[in-house]
Amino acid sequence: MKNALFGGVNAAVLTAMKPDLSPDPDRMAAHAKWLLANGCNGLGVLGTTGEANSFGLHERKAILEGLIARGIPAGAMMPGTGCASLTDTVELTLHAKAQGCRGVLVLPPFYYKNPSDDGLFAYFSEVVNRVGGGIALYLYHFPQQSAVPFSLDLIGRLLKAFPGVIKGVKDSSGVYANMKAMADNFAKDGFEVYSGSDEFLQQMLADGGAGCITAASNANSHWGGIVYAKRTGAEADKAQAVLNATRKAATSVALIPGLREIIARSTGDDGWRTIRPPHLKLDKAQADAVWAAWQAAGALPLPGLAVKAAAE
Repeated sequence: MKNALFGGVNAAVLTAMKPDLSPDPDRMAAHAKWLLANGCNGLGVLGTTGEANSFGLHERKAILEGLIARGIPAGAMMPGTGCASLTDTVELTLHAKAQGCRGVLVLPPFYYKNPSDDGLFAYFSEVVNRVGGGIALYLYHFPQQSAVPFSLDLIGRLLKAFPGVIKGVKDSSGVYANMKAMADNFAKDGFEVYSGSDEFLQQMLADGGAGCITAASNANSHWGGIVYAKRTGAEADKAQAVLNATRKAATSVALIPGLREIIARSTGDDGWRTIRPPHLKLDKAQADAVWAAWQAAGALPLPGLAVKAAAE
């Protein structure tokens, strides 16, 4: 897809934390700069991997402001703003708009299960009307986590009602047929479809998608960048194979602490292991296993980072 606002590889960025579990903007900004220099076209901050729903509104605003203050371009970031509360979603979206972000990723209202398409349409209509334009909304389709899917009918209604505002979707369902159906039905209208799964990047691009927004891009973005740039051919195929292997490695343990372990060992910075409950750090056996899996995937050392001893 041409002219996509966030076309390419977007990392679902880990949120760095201090020992007291407060956000650490210095460490996070350094990681974000490394990502942008190593294959990422954009940054999905404050999403699932960023533990957004473990932070309060004031913390989420401070994280975004802290990244911008440390040189991360607002236009490169797609912050997650979807909350269970309508007014919280609007508040965070207006804040992102005021900071200069071009788009936000919006979960459906996820506490009440099995809402009708009419109910979801009414919710997103309120969000769009209260925000007042000036920022693109990307739908976050992650039914395993939110338990509230976006149907094709609902997306079509939203696109018709709010053209140019409902701009795209991140599909983390893992169901490629659903991603392709979204692209087949709506890409012609400029609707940007992003895979939430690394293994579908090359196929998604071939089928009219805009790219990916993935957790493993915190560490495999170099190879994602090759796939996005080359699309087809031996080099792209080889890079896609690394994406497939690293996705498998990343999901061989609990995803978020596993990625933190890879970044901690690659940077020699133990602070990356800090995580908010209910998530927990990996135990030593798990940590060694995920490190070995990333090594076997051919993804280490990470570009520009010195690999530390696996025993650390």
